[in-house]
Amino acid sequence: QVQLVESGGGLVQTGGSLSLSCAASGRAFSRYAMGWFRQAPGKEREFVAGISWSGISTQYADSVKGRFTISRDNAKNTLYLQMNTLKPEDTAAYYCAARPGVWSTSAGVYEYWGQGTQVTVSS
Repeated sequence: QVQLVESGGGLVQTGGSLSLSCAASGRAFSRYAMGWFRQAPGKEREFVAGISWSGISTQYADSVKGRFTISRDNAKNTLYLQMNTLKPEDTAAYYCAARPGVWSTSAGVYEYWGQGTQVTVSS
């Protein structure tokens, strides 16, 4: 069992930055691939970024590539998402997720989820 708690969301103007964190507790965090997903009202949950258990391998959605950076600190059991040059279309609830093995862009294969943190980008 892994418990995930996101933090760092908020309101920011277009072009601004936010840093999200996801604190993990429970079973060994370093054994899990991690992902960030987001969901806007009326839309399906979508993949944002994924990272391997080691942190060496990462993947990004095309919509955030070059603006967002995913990272992890296994010693601190924490996952991060640095978001720069934010746009109004980035407005959504952001969720971190964990699964054994390799990361995936499919939300359905992740076993553990946080409660989400809201990011709102004003125009």
